[in-house]
Amino acid sequence: MKRMIFAFSIIFTPFLSFTASGAEVREIPKNAYAFSFESIDGKPLPLSKYRGKTIMIVNTASRCGFTKQYSALQVVWQRYKERGFVLLGVPSGDFGNQEFATEKKIKTFCEVNFNIDFPMTQKTSVTGKKAHEFYKWARTSLGNLAKPRWNFHKYLVDQNGELVDWFSSPTSPTSNKVIRAIEKHLPPAS
Repeated sequence: MKRMIFAFSIIFTPFLSFTASGAEVREIPKNAYAFSFESIDGKPLPLSKYRGKTIMIVNTASRCGFTKQYSALQVVWQRYKERGFVLLGVPSGDFGNQEFATEKKIKTFCEVNFNIDFPMTQKTSVTGKKAHEFYKWARTSLGNLAKPRWNFHKYLVDQNGELVDWFSSPTSPTSNKVIRAIEKHLPPAS
């Protein structure tokens, strides 16, 4: 019984809210639409904005061995954006501090070197206690194995806001595995 209580507390601790009257459990978000980021330009970027679309969320870094994946991400974005696909880049310095310090430098680097025009967020923590709530939810939803372990970790969210798959950093965005998953979860053609 103690193990079950311990396991329960580990799973639900990120979703606790403490008030003056004691601990109160917040409802665990049912889907990704409960979360919002800040765009790289400083504007609110709620995932609910993409309701009905398939979303790939990728934590990125400008000075990483996987940074060349920006080119493949742009290819995937161009190929599927008219079919209800959104690619969201989430710059992060969590792994090896391989991201520039300012959003202006990040944005300029991505535009100049890779012609990036998919949506990007402000620099965001994706791991540890300071991780963005989406990343905490993803870890709880898919398990510890699915958490980002380096830059360019990819999550796939279906048209209903459900977290349906993840891909490790070395997995190319244009790999057969990723393309099949995207195509499987694209909204029906209208």
